[in-house]
Amino acid sequence: MPTFLSLLVFLQEHAASAGAAAEGAKGGLLSPHGGLMFWTLLIFLILFFVLSKFAFKPITAAVAARERALEDAIAAAKADRDEAARLLAEHRAAIESARGEAQKMIAEGRAVGEKMRSDMIEETRAQQQDMLERARREIEGEKNRAIAELRREAVDLAIAGASKVIEANLDDASNRNIVEKFLSSIPTATAAR
Repeated sequence: MPTFLSLLVFLQEHAASAGAAAEGAKGGLLSPHGGLMFWTLLIFLILFFVLSKFAFKPITAAVAARERALEDAIAAAKADRDEAARLLAEHRAAIESARGEAQKMIAEGRAVGEKMRSDMIEETRAQQQDMLERARREIEGEKNRAIAELRREAVDLAIAGASKVIEANLDDASNRNIVEKFLSSIPTATAAR
């Protein structure tokens, strides 16, 4: 290949020198020179043949490969974009599902809390009723004990009053005897209480 290039360079130089000689003889830059045109055309054809034989095929193959690579990259990017859109739609659906599940859990939590609250209120009311009933029974018991105590004291007072009335009606010997009996009974009555 280097020899071919050197041959081309030689031919071009030779054509240029021949053209310069012809130009000097005829004298114009724009005037056509047959020899220069012949060598330029010959060099162009040889260079075109060599390039078509060795360079155009690899260049077109490289361009085609690059074009295929770009098309594959575009297709892959489109597939990736479609996959990303699908994943995004799935994630959005999952987020909506999670949001709905959270709302459901919140509603269930509120319902459970409301039920617990009503259960606690009912339990508190039941305890309150039990306490009121117990207090009523205790009050009723205390009232009955107080009434019994008042009756005992009323009976004791009535007996004491009756004994005073009876004592006044009895004679001295009988009175003395009753007082002694009464006095002897007082410590036992006090001890009994």
